[in-house]
Amino acid sequence: MTKEEGYKMYIQLQQLKEMGFSKSHIARQLEISRPTLNRYYDLNIDEYEQLLQSMITRAKKADQYHDWILNYLREYPDIKASEIYYWIQEKTNGDPGFSEGTLRNYIRDLRKEYNIPKTKNPRLYEAIEDPPMGQQMQVDMGEKWVFKADKIREIKLYLIAFVLSHSRYKYVEWFDRPLTTADVIAAHENAFQYFEGIPEEAVYDQDKLILYKENYGDLIYTHQFASYRHKRKFRIHMCRAADPESKGRIENLVGYAKNNFAAHRTFTNLEKWNEDCRKWLELRANGKKHGTTKKIPAQVFSLEKKYLKPVSEKIKTNSSDLSITYQVRKDNTIPIKGNRYSVPLGTYQGPESYVKVLEDNDKYLIYDFESTAKLAEHKIFKTKGNLSKNSDHSRKKNDNIDKLIEKIVSIFPDNDKASKFLSRIRKEKPRYIRDQLQVIDKALEAKEPETIAKALEYCIGNKLYSASDFRDVINFYDKEKIKIEDDNILLVADNIALNEKDKAKLAAKPAVRDLDVYQKIFDS
Repeated sequence: MTKEEGYKMYIQLQQLKEMGFSKSHIARQLEISRPTLNRYYDLNIDEYEQLLQSMITRAKKADQYHDWILNYLREYPDIKASEIYYWIQEKTNGDPGFSEGTLRNYIRDLRKEYNIPKTKNPRLYEAIEDPPMGQQMQVDMGEKWVFKADKIREIKLYLIAFVLSHSRYKYVEWFDRPLTTADVIAAHENAFQYFEGIPEEAVYDQDKLILYKENYGDLIYTHQFASYRHKRKFRIHMCRAADPESKGRIENLVGYAKNNFAAHRTFTNLEKWNEDCRKWLELRANGKKHGTTKKIPAQVFSLEKKYLKPVSEKIKTNSSDLSITYQVRKDNTIPIKGNRYSVPLGTYQGPESYVKVLEDNDKYLIYDFESTAKLAEHKIFKTKGNLSKNSDHSRKKNDNIDKLIEKIVSIFPDNDKASKFLSRIRKEKPRYIRDQLQVIDKALEAKEPETIAKALEYCIGNKLYSASDFRDVINFYDKEKIKIEDDNILLVADNIALNEKDKAKLAAKPAVRDLDVYQKIFDS
């Protein structure tokens, strides 16, 4: 507090004391701690003046950094005391000569004296129990814009972070370009070397570099990562997006690395950046008492590493032939190194539209993320700010889809209803319409017109606009038809000697969902 604030507090304290209020009441009234109250409680005015004078003239240990800290506070008002303390640790080889708490108080007084407020944006997480030692690590990725050494130009850096859930022991690696699957695998190898072992389970967000897609709860991984996981033999848990209960530790680490290590740090080269990050991990992230566990991660890790599976020889990856994932913009272009390259109109289907880009000598080869079909080929620009657009990208390539729809509609007894049914599916699932049509086409094979008509009526009547639902419904009606036919066959079979193989064929039934499953959905 300032001199004026301190004097006012002392006068109010003495007045409340003379009125007979208890120490507890005075402390609450003045919003001061009990030690502060005791310090001034029995002082007369002369003794208080002497104490105040000694406090003003007494040199503070952080005074030697006064101008340096003040400049940073003015330039970066959101900077944290912990970040400044770490920089002082760097300058003094880890021994500033005073505690972080001392510096925090010093910075708080500077903010008041020079009116440099700090805005706080806390994020809350629900507490969950720590898993056993060696069981789990959490992994996530992030991005951070930082200034280059000239403090004029900026560069976008990419990071992948790992944390052992029990000990909170951390590893972070940075890249100066978008990550490929091979980069992710290489970073895993470096993390396992750093941890001196492999945990039983890894928790991930649903990142495109790891997860190809999720199909009714079954996770399908990218080919490269699936092969790597098989070699290293660790379980995978994919958590939902924005789910702090399942991945709060790693979200904290990504934010910690971006806002404590990287914030306000200038970039010279990637090697130096990662070297400084490893020092930060050792001294700060793993060497400082954790705010939640109240333990030093490095000390707990010395016990946890005994529970990790041993690391075999390091697996090397070759990223030269692997593509990089890019997000498609609304204008159906891909931004690559300051230029834009077109893809067919309709490739963009929302914020989660991605493609794979492979650099082949002087060309970019662009592939669909899911089907891996080739979408475009562009010559690489040597300058920035250019747009490369193929002439055939200005119209949708729907001819084959339209022909397939025509073919399928012709199979239905009621062409008009079938056309409306397929149009609705196309509207709701435009990105997967080809797959939807192929499923329906296959489901129609060898089905009687009566069975097809019944299935179509049921799906339209119950608003089941998906290929899998239509397939299950038509198979149900087909099963009923087969059952009736089987009953007739068995009447004849009473007079015919059948061998065991023929009997088995007659008894065979296709596995399909019962219509009761759908009826319960609509009744609920």
